[in-house]
Amino acid sequence: MLLWREMPMVMGNGTTVQEFLLEGFPAVQHLGNILFLVHLLAYLASIAGNAVIVTITCVDSQLQTPMYFFLSTFSVLECCFTSSVIPKLLVIFLLGRQTISFAACFIQAFIFVFLGASCFLLMAVMSLDRCVAISKPLHYPTIMNLRTCSLLVTACVALSFTLITGLMVKVSQLSFCGPHVIPHFFCDLGPLIHLSCSDTRSVEMLTFVLALCILLTSLIITIIAYSSIVITIVQLPSAKERKKAFFTCSSHLIVLSLMYGSCVFIYVKPKQTNRLDSNREAALVNTVLTPLLNPVIYTLRNKQVHMALRRMMCRMKISR
Repeated sequence: MLLWREMPMVMGNGTTVQEFLLEGFPAVQHLGNILFLVHLLAYLASIAGNAVIVTITCVDSQLQTPMYFFLSTFSVLECCFTSSVIPKLLVIFLLGRQTISFAACFIQAFIFVFLGASCFLLMAVMSLDRCVAISKPLHYPTIMNLRTCSLLVTACVALSFTLITGLMVKVSQLSFCGPHVIPHFFCDLGPLIHLSCSDTRSVEMLTFVLALCILLTSLIITIIAYSSIVITIVQLPSAKERKKAFFTCSSHLIVLSLMYGSCVFIYVKPKQTNRLDSNREAALVNTVLTPLLNPVIYTLRNKQVHMALRRMMCRMKISR
């Protein structure tokens, strides 16, 4: 934190940047009030939906299983992830371009990328959890005990923190002497690196390699896990059992498709200066649409969650 506060005073020979200007969506700024309302409702719905998942997982003993432990952890990360970006976006829709201090910009970039990486690694762990549940149902409670689940979540967060901290240290060593307009609605790494007046080739390559490693690691683990799941499902004797096994994994696959699609488009490219304008739309999918759909996908398609919600509502009525 101290390093980021001091950076604007020690950079380069020219005029140093003390703050950045978030451009937002100038082409549709005349629709700012409507967009503000739409995104505010989406944000509140996302927070409420994820909060419901966390609450029912904590209060309902029948949902205190590894699957829902990971799901509730994922919901907490999603709430933090979307809250790191959307409040500033709402202000931009309401008031237009917004300034953000140098330190705040770097902190936002770090939190956003760190939480995003943690979500991807956690999704890979959730794939393994489903694989063990379907492939080895008798050994599942022993293998995926509370200690193992806690260690897996801690490993995801710790690995993400270590990798992203190293990357942000490299980015913080760049010089920013103008321009200071970020063509985005938050401080993402690509547009931020693009504004540097230093040689950014090594940082761009590091960003590309880290993004590729995190996404590929998560994807490979997921592919291996679901390949094993498919083999197991095909070998099940009845069509009813096959349908039930596939149904438990289909919501996870939908979320994965949304997350991978938007993030591969934004981050997995060697040159971060390309397609910055189109990145804004892709980032909206990642920061607004996906966190909104996750609770819907996991709750509307899940009978256990429906029953838990009914039990919680009944308890609330009785307590009154």
